[in-house]
Amino acid sequence: MQDLQLPPIDYGAVAPMLILFGVACVGVFFEAVLPRTARRTTQLVLALAGLVAAFVVIVFEADTRILTAGGAVAIDGPTLFLQGAIILLGLMALLLVGDRSLEQGGAFVAQAAITVGSDADRRQAARSQGATEIYPLAVFAIAGMLLFVAANDLLTMFVALEVFSLPLYLLCALARRRRLLSQEAALKYFLLGAYASAFFLFGVALVYGYAGSVQFGSIHDAVRESTQSTVLLYGGIALLSIGLLFKAAAAPFHVWTPDVYQGAPTPITGLMAACTKVAAFGALLRVLYVAFDGAAWDYTPVLGAIAVLTMLVGAVLAVTQTDIKRLLAYSSIANAGYLLVGVLALSKDGLSSTMFYLVAYGFTVIAAFAIVTLVRDADGEATHLSRWAGLGRRSPLFAGIFTFILLAFAGIPLTSGFIAKFAVFGAALDSGDAWLVIFGVVTSMLLAFPYLRVVVMMWLSEPGESTPAVSVPGGLTAAALMIGVVATLVLGVAPAPLLDLTANAAEFVR
Repeated sequence: MQDLQLPPIDYGAVAPMLILFGVACVGVFFEAVLPRTARRTTQLVLALAGLVAAFVVIVFEADTRILTAGGAVAIDGPTLFLQGAIILLGLMALLLVGDRSLEQGGAFVAQAAITVGSDADRRQAARSQGATEIYPLAVFAIAGMLLFVAANDLLTMFVALEVFSLPLYLLCALARRRRLLSQEAALKYFLLGAYASAFFLFGVALVYGYAGSVQFGSIHDAVRESTQSTVLLYGGIALLSIGLLFKAAAAPFHVWTPDVYQGAPTPITGLMAACTKVAAFGALLRVLYVAFDGAAWDYTPVLGAIAVLTMLVGAVLAVTQTDIKRLLAYSSIANAGYLLVGVLALSKDGLSSTMFYLVAYGFTVIAAFAIVTLVRDADGEATHLSRWAGLGRRSPLFAGIFTFILLAFAGIPLTSGFIAKFAVFGAALDSGDAWLVIFGVVTSMLLAFPYLRVVVMMWLSEPGESTPAVSVPGGLTAAALMIGVVATLVLGVAPAPLLDLTANAAEFVR
């Protein structure tokens, strides 16, 4: 039997993923050997250094366009752009994770196994330093996201899905405050995520039965030439889409999002809102544009209906929310619908505008959650909207920053949100999807109401006894907030460089 000769692995192309997996493994080792007092700074510096090193490698590999690792990994324009975006947004999220100045011990519990509400739990909530294993867990999640957007076959994509999902399930359960709510959120996320992964894996089996392969290039050829029953193809596309749309928080697979966003530690909520959305849509783009582009006429109406439902659910239910984190969760759901409008353009402009939207939204949403971490009282973050009344009188600077962020979410001109929506709606119009654009514009106007309600509440209400103070941010939180706000402004005023970058990167390899 002749040995199968696989092409050699291009280690430079896959180096960003290898660096982060290596850093995560070293972090686990440090957890075992370093004293607790030395772990926090060491783990934070290690994680940030690993992300910076991975980003530098991506910059050096910017012109690489290859299939490597036996065809399982595709390094092309969208891969490199989305990997760079995930790393930059992950850096911002890790800055929020690492800031311990707002609360003694930070936002994370020291020992998750202690019974909620016990005397030991209250003592560690008051005094103990937070867990340090959050850093290698977060790096594992980010590394899995890098592989997820680079996967060129369905099995590699499934492995990457589990690699970044499992650490997130754990991280959601480690909130120092409101731990019962945090653990409930993690359990819901885990159970629903397990179901979504099962759907994805069943879809892999159906597609393999149709195409005889799990590689995207072979699936692409089979869609155009295979004589197999199309029932397998359509069933596979449907089940794969369920798994991916769950991670993207698209309706009707969105039900986990408000509870998890509310219950998870706020820095982890920011990580999920930005990085997980980039990873989910990056994988969805590769699956639809590379593997199943020959079946676009068949799946576009269904995914279009899902996009409309997602925009409506996010916009309508956002109006009813009384918690700022749940409001941002439904905002995230609506934004998933706008992103689907760009995805379904099925053109180079649709691909580039979707990538621009992912970056613009990621910077803005992490800045929003950075502000949420600052509004607190003795019991922790004050997330109920009634507590934000009069905040503009107490802290005009941070209320002004949050107002700017909300206006960006609403798509007001001179913000990145306006440019991002204009780009995806323009790509959809060019592709003949005017009906999606109409729903997008209507729901955008509807979604502006809850944002403006918060603005009015902050500036036109008198502060009451329950209005909390806004804490002075530590250096790490201030850095993350500044990066997010500056990016939101710059991408709204001068978006051309990033738009050109996304246009140049908008080409997959097969």
